Amino acid sequence: MSCASNRPAEVDTGSPGEALQRVAMRQIWRRLTFLHWPFSPDLIRALLPSALQLDTFDDAAWIGLVPFEIFDCPGIPYFPETNLRTYVIGSDGSRAVWFFSLEAARLAAVLGARIAYHLPYFWASMRVTSENGAVRYRSRRHWPHESHAMTDIIVQPGQPYAAAELTALDHFLTARFRLYTASAGRLFHAQIEHAPWPLARATVLDLQQTLFENAGLPSPQGHPLVHYASEVSVKIGHLIGTEDLH
Repeated sequence: MSCASNRPAEVDTGSPGEALQRVAMRQIWRRLTFLHWPFSPDLIRALLPSALQLDTFDDAAWIGLVPFEIFDCPGIPYFPETNLRTYVIGSDGSRAVWFFSLEAARLAAVLGARIAYHLPYFWASMRVTSENGAVRYRSRRHWPHESHAMTDIIVQPGQPYAAAELTALDHFLTARFRLYTASAGRLFHAQIEHAPWPLARATVLDLQQTLFENAGLPSPQGHPLVHYASEVSVKIGHLIGTEDLH
């Protein structure tokens, strides 16, 4: 598998992506925090399907821990979610997200996403609360999943970014409008459509997690790069088979 080393000029500038012709579902995402750490590409590349390139920025792979809340999902009015992800490039050159794991507080959402999108969702006990202006995200997986897989994160949202303040790295980490997944020897993708993120500054006040280690990833080192977004309306496309992995 090759590794794409990307220059800032090539990075998407936060446009909403191609318009979906067929929308599978609509959701509203709120109180979303991006926490990102750089890693050596050699540590991450082997964890991806051979049909995908690892997408890098200035020769670093990036792993994101992203807790947030989902509203107005069809049949499920509300649940928290946390995903662990990296960034990839498909054979057609599309930049996308690859998920190592996704936690969700509603069993119906977990089962639906596993069946319909072949995504590695896990049922978890989760809460998102406000504490003196800070946002606290808590999660612990339910049995029969690994009960030691958990997060407890407190983030203080800050001032919004002006569009001109956002860097190529900010867009690289957040402006992603496709996801890839794999099942039964086949690669799939789905498109995502939403307006540019209303990104804001944020500060991590406390961070405890075991999701990296549970997914077979190295433990994150140092302080993460943090972005916060208060709300975005999202359209999600149907899952489409892309190619065989054999």
